[in-house]
Amino acid sequence: MTATDAATPSDEELFAVFVPVFDRIAEGAVERERERRLPYEEVRRLRDAGLGRVRVPKKYGGLGATLPQLFRLLVRLGEADPNLTQIFRAHFGFVEGRLHDDEEDSRRRWLARVAAGDLFGAAMAERAEAVDNPVKGSQDGDHWVIDGEKFYCTGTLYADWIFVSVRDGEDVTSLAVPATAPGVTRIDDWDGFGQRLSASGTTRFDNVRVPEEYVLRRFRRGERGREGSYITGLYQQVHLANLAGIARAVLRDAVANVKGRTRSFGVSGKSSPADHPAVQRVVGRLSSLAFSAEALVEGVSASLERAWLAHFAGTATPEIYGDTDIRAFQAQQIVIHQVLEACSLLFEVGGASAASGARGLDRHWRNARTLSSHNPAILREVALGNYHLNGKLPSAAWEERLAAARAAGETAPPADSTEVNLAASGAAAPIGDTPQPQKISA
Repeated sequence: MTATDAATPSDEELFAVFVPVFDRIAEGAVERERERRLPYEEVRRLRDAGLGRVRVPKKYGGLGATLPQLFRLLVRLGEADPNLTQIFRAHFGFVEGRLHDDEEDSRRRWLARVAAGDLFGAAMAERAEAVDNPVKGSQDGDHWVIDGEKFYCTGTLYADWIFVSVRDGEDVTSLAVPATAPGVTRIDDWDGFGQRLSASGTTRFDNVRVPEEYVLRRFRRGERGREGSYITGLYQQVHLANLAGIARAVLRDAVANVKGRTRSFGVSGKSSPADHPAVQRVVGRLSSLAFSAEALVEGVSASLERAWLAHFAGTATPEIYGDTDIRAFQAQQIVIHQVLEACSLLFEVGGASAASGARGLDRHWRNARTLSSHNPAILREVALGNYHLNGKLPSAAWEERLAAARAAGETAPPADSTEVNLAASGAAAPIGDTPQPQKISA
């Protein structure tokens, strides 16, 4: 396998396929938000259009897009409905993990399933008093038996497969679990004020039997899950692209709102807000904020693409991988604040009517704030300071903290449970009917 296909699609070709789908998704975004209608149909449209296989090389049945092209698409999807971008986040992490699989047979098997349309979710993190992995696994012949529960399982309601890391004594094993396997329960209990349709709720595993062939990766105690990869930067970048998409949506809605108005505050009779210098200034600021967010996303994409190419050229170094973390963390500090500013400025050109619930303009801020809360931006800032002052790569600093915790006798998993999940992601099977979630009352 090579780093890129000989005939990588152009941006124009990709946009011609996906932008009409994104536009249709955008048409129903406010109504879905108001009714809290989970976007099963919209996920199906994206799958049918081939979004899930964008990064799969053409030799395996995919579209063969580059990483910058993937994130340009995700910016546009985030503009249409940021719930959808987040739903696909774990899926793209899984695909990237399979692209780095050392075994050709395994890579070919999983990527062929992705190319056929299979979608992946992940049981990632949990709510607990301490950072630990509450999902346990043990071998029983040629199967694994897993039990436990995970929260923050974004996208699992819409997925065909769920990848999850399990504790087996002091080791960690990452497996792909069919989403409809006996003993798997997906619960729509995400109650966040933003990203309400991302299905970032609970997944339970009760005596679930998983064939050995669905094991993705094993981590022995002390084995590190973050080195030799740009997976952390990639997952951060999905959120950044999504935030940049929200900034585009804010600009779009501001322009539409102003063009549709025929009166201005403090002016009697009919008037044209579009000709008012103050309104023009706000819209100009919104356009600059959206441009800045997209430019930063492009910069991180370029770093990820360099790491991808270096990996296949055999020239990747910890510094090259570390550069993806550093650039993603730096962009995070700026994009978050700029997009949140845009979400508030929108109301400066809307008047009191912009607060109408029917318009759903508040969803932009709620979604952006929720996305910005998924990762500790303030701790990423500390990591950046440590790097610039002491030359410590973020992954190395994390490893030192983990080693110190173990030396102090603190309870800690052999590797960060979320990052192990992300780094080891992979698996899929034939698509069946769209699974219907179990729902509980909020």
